Amino acid sequence: MAQKTIVITGASDGIGAAAARQLASSGHRLILVGRSVEKTAAVARETGAEHLTADFARLDDVRELADQLAARFGDDGIDVLANNAGGIFGDRTPTVDGFEKTIQVNHLAPFLLTILLLPQLRKADAAVINTSSVGHRIFGNIDVDDLDNRKKFSANKAYGDAKLANVLFTKSLHAKFHADGLSAVAFHPGVVRTNFAAGSSSVMRLIYRTPLRHLLTISTDKGGETLRWFIEGTPGVTWESGAYYDERVLTMRVNPQVEDAALAEALWLKSAELVGLSPGL
Repeated sequence: MAQKTIVITGASDGIGAAAARQLASSGHRLILVGRSVEKTAAVARETGAEHLTADFARLDDVRELADQLAARFGDDGIDVLANNAGGIFGDRTPTVDGFEKTIQVNHLAPFLLTILLLPQLRKADAAVINTSSVGHRIFGNIDVDDLDNRKKFSANKAYGDAKLANVLFTKSLHAKFHADGLSAVAFHPGVVRTNFAAGSSSVMRLIYRTPLRHLLTISTDKGGETLRWFIEGTPGVTWESGAYYDERVLTMRVNPQVEDAALAEALWLKSAELVGLSPGL
């Protein structure tokens, strides 16, 4: 198997850390990104990976991260960018950038990181892997003029919208750049047994914090195996670019908004505007 340069965000714990451990002996160059310096460094020591720190609730952190990665890989490029950082949060609290935290951490930050790294990604005919969720179908209903859900906020709606944005972003990356060699995919890793939703007001926290978690969830290692499957897979052979997978299964059970090309483009333009990028990129 060819060695790859792989960047995994959300790698300090959960399925990002699990995938890193599983990839450790594969000979790839791993760069792990996490919010916690200590936790990310610990996983890096365990796996022999490099590590960088960024808080996706701060877009300046994302810009600095992109600069660091571009400086390291400007010549050779990045083969895989796994946008895995995310979560569901509590009340509607704005970030230092002024955006609702759920949409920023899950969508705006990875959108910004991906676009800033496009030169390195396109150089390597890279794969962009977006960790989404079945929540995009259950809870999502995007209004591009109200991504912060100011009209009517709930933790579930905010999370569903953000995960739907991941799928629409995947569709746009494919439409805009696949002909030039870039591939993109979004997937639901399964309901993974982690601390996910612990700090939120969502009813989903009941699944993760009660005995139900043993009946309704899968292990972190199993979720990590799915992420690894996409990372090490070959676009067009292992998985199809522009598609959404339920774990490793290509599925048509998606939110109807996923098929709205005009909405995908509107979301792209609005996201670019919000993070301060040129609409034409």
